Amino acid sequence: MLSRKELQRYSRQIMLPQVGEEGQQKLSAAKVMIVGLGGLGSPVALYLAAAGVGELHLVDGDRVDISNLQRQVLYKTNHRDKPKAQVAAQQLAAANPEIRLQAHPHMAEESWLQDMVPEMDLVLDCTDNLEIRHTINRVCRDAERPVIMASVRGFSGQLVSFDFSSAPSPCYSCLFPPRDQQEVQNCSTAGVIGPALGIIGSMQALEAIKLLLGLPLASLGKLQLFEAETLELRSLQLQRDNGCPVCASSE
Repeated sequence: MLSRKELQRYSRQIMLPQVGEEGQQKLSAAKVMIVGLGGLGSPVALYLAAAGVGELHLVDGDRVDISNLQRQVLYKTNHRDKPKAQVAAQQLAAANPEIRLQAHPHMAEESWLQDMVPEMDLVLDCTDNLEIRHTINRVCRDAERPVIMASVRGFSGQLVSFDFSSAPSPCYSCLFPPRDQQEVQNCSTAGVIGPALGIIGSMQALEAIKLLLGLPLASLGKLQLFEAETLELRSLQLQRDNGCPVCASSE
């Protein structure tokens, strides 16, 4: 049962028929891992904390840099040189002291993910590192845990989710095979417009809340493509690749 304080804090979403008290209890019971606390992870973490997701695991091995502040809205100038995961936990605790926060100030190594991911209800990939993204994909498929992935370069954003706990699903490697990948530029080499990260990160958080509530996801097995210059949003249905080594190894 929700406490009086929870009923007050979350009243505006509890009144929604898609949420209600039962849905809020689902959110409060959920354990979610956010990997990457930069331009995407900042809005994701803020919205999930505000919505009352009960336990957030915050994973990032970087420290706050002055160049981050143009887009990473969790951080302030006085946070320079401090570990992002720890600063993020402090900021989110100030925003919502009713939730549980675990800071993990290190990179998401595969062996560590293999231990942690099975304990989660959902993983959100908010990184800009292609190798880590493929690692997250493999671990979530093996652990049969859903994952929501997003990225932004310049003015262009992508969002896709996979639920490996249900029927046979494509995975990130079906979409972008590791063997075909060239070196991909990130924000530090290609540049990025801040509000595009805010839009895609908000979409990622929205899909996360919907998944935890048991609502249909528009990004499930579909690649959502957003162009900030034109505000155009396109959707591409994904198919499982019969030659995908990740899918084959999990069968």
